Amino acid sequence: MTSAPADLDESHEAVELAVGTGEPQRVGRFRFYTEGQRWEWSENIERMHGYEPGTVMPTTELLLSHKHPDDRQQVAAVLERVVNGEPFSSRHRIIDTAGRTHWVIVIGDRMVDEAGEIIGTSGFYVDYTETMQSDISAAVSKMAEGRAEIEQAKGLLMAAYGISADRAFDILVWRSQETNIKVRDLARRFVAEMTGGLAADTRARVDHALLTIS
Repeated sequence: MTSAPADLDESHEAVELAVGTGEPQRVGRFRFYTEGQRWEWSENIERMHGYEPGTVMPTTELLLSHKHPDDRQQVAAVLERVVNGEPFSSRHRIIDTAGRTHWVIVIGDRMVDEAGEIIGTSGFYVDYTETMQSDISAAVSKMAEGRAEIEQAKGLLMAAYGISADRAFDILVWRSQETNIKVRDLARRFVAEMTGGLAADTRARVDHALLTIS
């Protein structure tokens, strides 16, 4: 098979400027012709699906086979709009030939001939997998940070009241409900308040305990 049409790849720079990615390898063009149900993919879309440029003939069946199982119904509905030559946008996952999951945004609009007749759909893919993974990592990091603050607050309550970790957490939840403040934020503020300066006798007890443990 020959590689993707040259004008698809030549239009790539315009797409890059439109989406402002600065990462051209993550953006690709496609066309779908109603007559013959024919697809054209740029080289970058072929790569997103795990194929070397020029080694695959895209079809509707092939496209569906790469969709994430949880997204196939959504994509099938989008494909119906494609076949009907209607504008569309979709955010979903595809699985490449190596089994890797890619998060993509696909945007398309009707394609017309010189007479103004609708002949299909054209548009572009944006692979935002790295951005998605970065967002997930940031969320996990934030959760871990919040968990650490909650554990610190629990430790302070356990030491002050001689209670278990579960009871200390119950107290934080209770105060969270009373003040309408998220547990994580409440814990952070509580820890900041408690570590801002302890009374001299409290510090002395901490010093004594720390230095006499053997």
